[in-house]
Amino acid sequence: MTTPHALRWGILAPGGIARTFTKDLQLNGFAVTAVGSRSLERSRAFAEEFGIERAHGSYEELVADPEVDVVYVASPHSLHAAQATLALEAGKHVLVEKAFTVTEDEARALVDLAAKRGLVVLEAMWTRYLPHMRRVREIIADATLGEIVAVTADHTQNITVGPEHRMMDPHLGGGALLDLGIYPISFVVDVLGLPDRLTATAQLTDTGVDAQVSAVFSYSSGAMATTFSSLRGAGPNQASIIGTDARIDIDRVWYTATSFRTTTTAGDVLEEFTSEVNGRGMHYQALELERLVAAGDLAGSILPPRESADIMGLLDEVRRQIGVVYPSEF
Repeated sequence: MTTPHALRWGILAPGGIARTFTKDLQLNGFAVTAVGSRSLERSRAFAEEFGIERAHGSYEELVADPEVDVVYVASPHSLHAAQATLALEAGKHVLVEKAFTVTEDEARALVDLAAKRGLVVLEAMWTRYLPHMRRVREIIADATLGEIVAVTADHTQNITVGPEHRMMDPHLGGGALLDLGIYPISFVVDVLGLPDRLTATAQLTDTGVDAQVSAVFSYSSGAMATTFSSLRGAGPNQASIIGTDARIDIDRVWYTATSFRTTTTAGDVLEEFTSEVNGRGMHYQALELERLVAAGDLAGSILPPRESADIMGLLDEVRRQIGVVYPSEF
């Protein structure tokens, strides 16, 4: 099949998020040429569903496939580092689901390996690449808001699962932080950069992962940011950036393709922006990876891989403060 995009995609671990991403890739003209799973039956079922020509019964076979240029890693968090490493060592560019890894050390090792091999590795924080977030960054850059003094964002869902589910399993990097909290924390870093100090608190489950977690980020400028994530109930899922001259209020659900308003301190609406995307908008991260590969740019700009590693360092510190330790860290 002829597509307007040069890179051929392979899907590693065909789960729910992989299904959504593959739909968006195909809807927007990207070539998905292979899928790999530890179960050949599962791989074949996914391939049949999406009309993918090649189905592999192991991850090793997928990354060795000469018809694959980029591997999308969609497995549980605890497997990201090993499977992204597998793909990089096979000479493939990699888009790895968020959270990028489980720890900062794992993230830095991935970034260093990609640089050594001359390959692009990106975290699939798809929110960063959406049209409304690009426009938000433009507004911040032109100083419409004045000095930014505060940022707020939450990501909350009512997720009712048993203790055996991956989101409750510390061996798989379970908890609200890596699944949900990564979104608002990455947003804060996008707007304000890395904080000078953070303070976190949480409610833990009987399995030892966080059911709810809140963090406050403080900056030498005086700016502050607050984030909240929860598996126990669905909140507003909105975000705001507050400046001395104006503010941006991003509508529910702020981390998907949505709308926002820019309003002055006097209450005058300066701009109302509404996203128009084809599908969910997950393909924008694929467009960015394609651009980086074509330019030979390993550093990136919208979400540089080293920034993803920095964010993993923040998540490490949040976990240290709330007392969540994964077995892989022992």
